[in-house]
Amino acid sequence: MWPLLSGGQPVTVGMHDAPIKEIAWISEMSLLVTGSWDKTLRYWDTRQPSPVHTQALPDRCYAMDIRHPLMVVATADRNILVYNLASPQTEYKRIQSPLRYMTRCIATFPDKQGFLVGSIEGRVAVQHIDDAQQSKNFTFKCHRDNNDIYAVNAINFHPIHATFATSGSDGAFNFWDKENKQRLKAMQRCNQPIPCSTFNADGSIFAYAVSYDWSKGAENYNPSTAKNYILLHAPQESEIKAKPRSTAAGARK
Repeated sequence: MWPLLSGGQPVTVGMHDAPIKEIAWISEMSLLVTGSWDKTLRYWDTRQPSPVHTQALPDRCYAMDIRHPLMVVATADRNILVYNLASPQTEYKRIQSPLRYMTRCIATFPDKQGFLVGSIEGRVAVQHIDDAQQSKNFTFKCHRDNNDIYAVNAINFHPIHATFATSGSDGAFNFWDKENKQRLKAMQRCNQPIPCSTFNADGSIFAYAVSYDWSKGAENYNPSTAKNYILLHAPQESEIKAKPRSTAAGARK
């Protein structure tokens, strides 16, 4: 942890027995939570050297997202675990991912009623938590180019409009509206994959990294062309605000 305001030296606040895949600060609990390939979640009070709680996972942690009190965690073997952080020691629900291939990213709905799951197979699932809303679940294809299929590396909800962005190994990011089941804007592809992305607090800037993500293996890594960039895009309202679908007669739904 870097104490930026004091200008002090970075300090170690926690450790796992295998690589740490996910990390998040829960401001409502003043705790740090980390997810690891050692098959645990660990909650840390950064003033103490030991975790305040260790939660066993069924497999390696691949993705995690929090919108208090909702936390969702995706692991190997297509497990998705839902937690109510009012009782972090207990799983609220466990499901198998509706996507057939490995989970790459996960994002909670702004209204906390469900989450999005992205996989290595260029596909996203829209999943609701309540059993009564399962009829609203669906999946869609993205980040594909004819027969070439790319991983969905990141999913980010817009903080104002509740639409979302996906970023992929094809070097593209797209804006989507899940309520009307449509793509709002397809952006021009970069010459390298986009491994991660995010909106700023008011949604006026979309930041994304461009670099080689090893999805095509070491044999396709070229140090002379594999440069690392962080780019900023200012989304226009026409790109990111939901647009009601038109009916066949041309009326708006």
